[in-house]
Amino acid sequence: MKAASEARPSTGRKLNMWLLKFSRHWLRGALIIIGLYAGLPYAAPVMMKVGLTAPARVLYTLYSPMCHQMAFRSMFIFGDQLFYPRAAAGTEMTPFEAYAAHLEEFASVNLQGFDVGLIFAARDFVGNEQMGYKMTLCARDTAIYTFLFLGGLIYSIPYVRRRIRPVPIWLYIFLGLGPIGIDGVSQLLSYPPFSLWPVRETAPFFRVTTGAIFGLMNAWLAFPYLEQSFQETRRALEAKFARAGIAV
Repeated sequence: MKAASEARPSTGRKLNMWLLKFSRHWLRGALIIIGLYAGLPYAAPVMMKVGLTAPARVLYTLYSPMCHQMAFRSMFIFGDQLFYPRAAAGTEMTPFEAYAAHLEEFASVNLQGFDVGLIFAARDFVGNEQMGYKMTLCARDTAIYTFLFLGGLIYSIPYVRRRIRPVPIWLYIFLGLGPIGIDGVSQLLSYPPFSLWPVRETAPFFRVTTGAIFGLMNAWLAFPYLEQSFQETRRALEAKFARAGIAV
């Protein structure tokens, strides 16, 4: 009875074995999770287009705590335009106000302001046959997570993984946080209650570009640090099992 009990791995050994296995394959798991989070926002408008409105609405609801989801700061597919920025953005695209003026969802909303009514109406509006259907994340967040995932895929290439080191913090702040911070904060401070300068609505190009850079810089910072940490964990566990005479 005692021999049989000793032959069975203890709970601690099982946990260590699981941790060792995870430390060897953590990147695969991380990419699956990030890929799902970055990919599902693209699935929602496809579902809306083919008539699967109920599961699409579930995705919009699940992502709603993560993002403002305002239509005029989001990406649409299957419609007239990829983006519908406000007139204040100064782009050549037909502005959001021109479309919203004919939609019942915005009938009682002041389209020229930026009040609670507009924010909630733009958040709830998911699109229609003419405009297409929006992603579950705003354009900037869509770019952030898409390029975080792409950065992870690049890092998963063995040649890259063996040679790349974490981005220097000064470069991360300057190139990663700088553009997205300046773009977002300058827009925020142009609206009430701040109104420090004339209203500035960020153009879609800057939303996507700053988000993409931020996503890539996060990948460059996080993945090498995680790899270093899991390497240390892996070496420590392998040494522990070797001392116990257990082949792993």
